[in-house]
Amino acid sequence: MIRAITDQNVAGKRLVVRADLNVPMADRRVTDATRITRFAEGMKPLLTQGASMVVLSHFGRPSGPDPDLSLRLIRDDLSRALARPVRFATLDQAREADLQPGGVLLVENLRFEPGEEANDPALADTLASLGDYYVNDAFSCAHRAHASTHALAQRLPAFAGPLMAGELSALQKALEAPLRPSVAIVGGAKVSTKIAVLRNLVAKVDHLIVGGGMANTFLFARGAPMGRSLHEADQSATVTEILTLAKAAGCTIHLPRDVVVAREFRAGATSDIQPSNNCPNDAMILDAGPGALADFTRVLEGARTILWNGPLGAFEIPPFDAATTGLARVAAELTRGGTAISVAGGGDTVAALNAAGVSDSFTYVSTAGGAFLEWLEGRSLPGVAALMRENEEV
Repeated sequence: MIRAITDQNVAGKRLVVRADLNVPMADRRVTDATRITRFAEGMKPLLTQGASMVVLSHFGRPSGPDPDLSLRLIRDDLSRALARPVRFATLDQAREADLQPGGVLLVENLRFEPGEEANDPALADTLASLGDYYVNDAFSCAHRAHASTHALAQRLPAFAGPLMAGELSALQKALEAPLRPSVAIVGGAKVSTKIAVLRNLVAKVDHLIVGGGMANTFLFARGAPMGRSLHEADQSATVTEILTLAKAAGCTIHLPRDVVVAREFRAGATSDIQPSNNCPNDAMILDAGPGALADFTRVLEGARTILWNGPLGAFEIPPFDAATTGLARVAAELTRGGTAISVAGGGDTVAALNAAGVSDSFTYVSTAGGAFLEWLEGRSLPGVAALMRENEEV
């Protein structure tokens, strides 16, 4: 059982909170504070209840202490988001810090500590000495067995923070216990990078829509010419395996019946529509066609759960964004109408939904990256498993 910190009485408690404050920077300034803002909104009620908070996070990939990767650079942004002062300390200083109810202490970049990525027990002991309860609010780091996400959780009463709890709830509804019919949309460049995802999904969903370069590989395995299109000629056996698994599980796989082809990969390039088995030798497939979009739309209109990872084409460059944008707007409309829940994740997927202007209309959009992909693969995430507790008193 995973317990949520929001269900606990935290008055007078000192919380050791693992956050993901790994935000983009330029010239030592935060350029996108979304992660900070989302984290702060969940923490404010706990601070109002009288909890104090020691905030842990990593930042970048330092090989040792680096002033350009110090979390001191985000302290003011976190203070503004929480609407209260935030103190800053090194890990050694944090052990001596006195925090009053409502107080917040931001600790220096955990990756300055060599024991963090090694899941070092001694570092976990030090981190555990900083508070009463452990709170993991960083699902995006849950696929890593690091000292602050795994070993620490075994040393204190452990809870999911608001963001972690919300993510787990959304993912559970989308894949483990979906309303049916359920549809997964999987796109991107290569089948080889998502073999485990495809194997897991065909056993869990009723329909699988395949797009992007992955669809090209599926089409090639059926004998379709690819011209200059991105595809993996050596993955035909994998495609056959996925199709066999899908048939056995009762999952219907949907591929584009027509495609958008062009001779150049650039914005505004001249393009035309071809049947998916008729790509010219000198052309490349860069998007699903209007007929495919109509087919995929009909699949979504019959769905009660929609799970999305990966674009249907080269969405970054118009006009090759049409299928991704069109289907995203369909999914958003169905969500707004209450007929389906929709969960999406992955960097390109989030970017595509933002470009289509529909991110706010999806039930849940995960920014977790690697953790989201490993969850799609059906893997146990160390940071989530470490929160499991049976009949533990607090």
